[in-house]
Amino acid sequence: MEKRHTISEFAALLKEYELISEMNIGSADGKMIEYISFSSADMRNNTLFVCKGKHFEEKYLADALERGATVYVSEKKYEAGGNAPYIIVNDMRRAMALIANLFYNDVWKKLNIIGITGTKGKSTTTYFMRYILDDFMKAEKKPNSAVISSIDTYDGVINEESHLTTPEAFMIHKHYNNAVESGIEYLTMEVSSQALKYHRVMGITFDVACFLNIGQDHISDVEHTDFDDYFNSKLKIFSQCRTAVVNLNADRADTILAEAKKGAEKVITFGLMPDADVFGYDIVTSDDGIAFKVRTPLFDEEFKIGIRGLFNVQNALAAVAMCVSLGVPQKYIRSGLLKARADGRMEIYTARKKDLSVIVDYAHNKMSMEALFESTQKEFPGKRISIVFGCPGNKAYGRRRELGEIAGRYSDAIYLTEEDPGEESVVDICNEIAKYVEKEHASYKIIPDRREAIREAIKNAGDNSVVLVTAKGRETRQKRGTEYIEVVSDVDMVQEFLRDE
Repeated sequence: MEKRHTISEFAALLKEYELISEMNIGSADGKMIEYISFSSADMRNNTLFVCKGKHFEEKYLADALERGATVYVSEKKYEAGGNAPYIIVNDMRRAMALIANLFYNDVWKKLNIIGITGTKGKSTTTYFMRYILDDFMKAEKKPNSAVISSIDTYDGVINEESHLTTPEAFMIHKHYNNAVESGIEYLTMEVSSQALKYHRVMGITFDVACFLNIGQDHISDVEHTDFDDYFNSKLKIFSQCRTAVVNLNADRADTILAEAKKGAEKVITFGLMPDADVFGYDIVTSDDGIAFKVRTPLFDEEFKIGIRGLFNVQNALAAVAMCVSLGVPQKYIRSGLLKARADGRMEIYTARKKDLSVIVDYAHNKMSMEALFESTQKEFPGKRISIVFGCPGNKAYGRRRELGEIAGRYSDAIYLTEEDPGEESVVDICNEIAKYVEKEHASYKIIPDRREAIREAIKNAGDNSVVLVTAKGRETRQKRGTEYIEVVSDVDMVQEFLRDE
């Protein structure tokens, strides 16, 4: 960390953006802030503590003050704050972004930041970029690139499984700072609609922002009120980027492209259409991946990815387009794409004793699930398809209908189970999905225990079959209630149960 800032400097910044409703910092105005946090368990001396979250309780503030908090920022005054200095704001989300940016001294400006948004494909595209940039940096004898994804996060200091696609502003800037202090030059991150709508990336300028696609998702009382809100939230990424990368094959591509041209200094298009700046063609699938040719203003060459799923060609094209915009040499694009693996994405396992394949994939919404089924049908023609899946609690309620209908149309057998139910009942969620499965006259079982659901699906699959296990991939946690509970990953369970088949 470089320069520290006083409480009065944070207050002045929030006042400049007209965010302060009330404050009383008294004689503490000149005190230096040494740390910022919204967790009372993560305190140091002279911490600026933010009171936030649906489950926030006053005791957390009392704990924070006991452990070193000097001032608190919240949307209301708390008795537990006693005589502690406080700043009351009218928009906590915007306030957090401003506080983080000031505390870390615009550290993001020292990185090349790549932001990727879209309804599906963000994680895979992020991993394509990670492998390409790591190969490039290795050749330059520099540290590997950083990544913030829905699968995991690596910033040179922190290397951990992720809970959110895009974390809160305090954590984002902490990751940026760790990356810079570790000598890292590139950081690739997934940027969710929630992050854009709720200002988690406010104030950041992406060197490259990529828009992969758009479909119905995240429509609920606690996420986006309707599709327009969801779509417009994602489009905000173009108002804070230098180069925009746009998929011409995306639904509403004309609108996306128009917004990109409005906001970015430069626009690069990609897709399976000849008029794209980065055009993919001559796609050939094999057991060990997919080969395809790419024509750009700089080259016309063949590339290969080592993962299955025809939909991944567009993700690879997105990575090629971003790398072209960043000036990454072609040889590292080729080598990185060939090596790239997104853990939990289209991982295929086979039984030793019978003709059975199991695909573990993070598909969890309408677009990704449809793409997974369509790709499975093309790559495993004539095989019986079973699926194990669920839906998360307290959000994206539309998925229950959409995934129920899609599974009902494509599957021969369906196993409904747990998928981060949170504070909802697993059985209630499964029963709601089942209503839509029944409309498609499909066979299903509700098995709340995910381990047993996967075991049953593999045991009952038979020869000439494919089992899809979706949404959790290599994740080792389930959200139950308000906590994340350690569990065995889908990949590990599949490998265990296949030993007996």
